[in-house]
Amino acid sequence: MGKFNANIDAAIHSAMKLLIADADLTSRIALEAITRRWGYEPVVVEDGAAAWQVMREEEPPQLLLLDWTMPAPGGLVLCQKIRQQCQGKQPFIILLMARKESADIVSGLEAGANDHIVKPFEMAELQARLQVGRRTLDLQAQSNAAAQALIYQASHDDMTGLMNRRAVMDALERERADAQCESQVLCIGMCDIDHFKRINDGYGDLTGDAVLQGVARRIEGALRPYDHVGRYGGEAFLVVLNANELQAKVVFERICHAVASMPIVVRQTELNVTVSCGVSFFRPPQDDRESAELLVAADGALCEAKEGGRNRTIFRSTQKDVTHHE
Repeated sequence: MGKFNANIDAAIHSAMKLLIADADLTSRIALEAITRRWGYEPVVVEDGAAAWQVMREEEPPQLLLLDWTMPAPGGLVLCQKIRQQCQGKQPFIILLMARKESADIVSGLEAGANDHIVKPFEMAELQARLQVGRRTLDLQAQSNAAAQALIYQASHDDMTGLMNRRAVMDALERERADAQCESQVLCIGMCDIDHFKRINDGYGDLTGDAVLQGVARRIEGALRPYDHVGRYGGEAFLVVLNANELQAKVVFERICHAVASMPIVVRQTELNVTVSCGVSFFRPPQDDRESAELLVAADGALCEAKEGGRNRTIFRSTQKDVTHHE
């Protein structure tokens, strides 16, 4: 969560790019020099076509000065185009106007401009209007960041940083629906830390929390980028893979090895930790089980792994059961 917030802060407080689109060379040179002195990063173009190309880049400027009278297309048309076609973050647009007619001002606002300034203008007025735009964009970024943080908190487990139970169950439902639609095999795995109660009882809850976090990182690191893992509850983790038995065996071998290969160190204490895993497979179109039934099958395989000595994976196959020992 700390890394997530750090990325948000960096996005909000980084230097702000400013697109200056003006047909007049003298005006462009003056605007570039003064805005750079004010701390902006000016991106300067001479017509609407070049401005549109800039706005189609991966990280376009969010603060725009557009000349109403520039060619191909003019500022008014470009403003409309940006509002209609730019996805995600909407920029703050200031139109540079040659005259202060009410009809033109209304047309600019209706086209999507946030503000306007009439040439020739005082630099102090331009600076003030740019500052208003920057404050507006900063507030928008902070609001978006707060919304993203709420979404993250609602879908992630505070302790481990993995998806929480609701989110990983939602992922299971989506993947099951896709697998059923495309007649592809889906793998559902339950991983549980062995003898976790002994760790809590012997070393305390804080140590238990550190072990949970360490195991979560190792499981996540053993998965492929498109796999899903979440904290199912307590010391149990739910893993959802688009994988057949052979592929799933490789992944769960990695999980067990990643957890058991080296101790988890908590306050200079080395703790040897292992996990047991139970895995079921969803095989449409013949298989019509719901997610709850698939979880019951995986949990049953997990119980067998625990009873069979722990630190192992048992696969529940529709053909035959396959047991793998670590």
